[in-house]
Amino acid sequence: MSPLLIIVTIIWAISALGLIALVLLHSGKGTGLSETFGGSMQTSVGTGLVEKNLDRITIVCGVIFIASLVIFMLAWPVSGAAA
Repeated sequence: MSPLLIIVTIIWAISALGLIALVLLHSGKGTGLSETFGGSMQTSVGTGLVEKNLDRITIVCGVIFIASLVIFMLAWPVSGAAA
């Protein structure tokens, strides 16, 4: 296995676990793990900012995940010709 594939595998695994955690942190219809960690005050100005930043981080993590999959597709060694 080449060093490129090892690095991409590590990045892919970290981004996959991060994506799972970030999606679980999102609140859905007023409940969710983000309410548990962010507090239950709906009138707080910071809550909207936390959700917006959480959205941005989730999108970046998703892009990294998809990009690593594309690199896998392009760099994975093919052991034989397809018949």
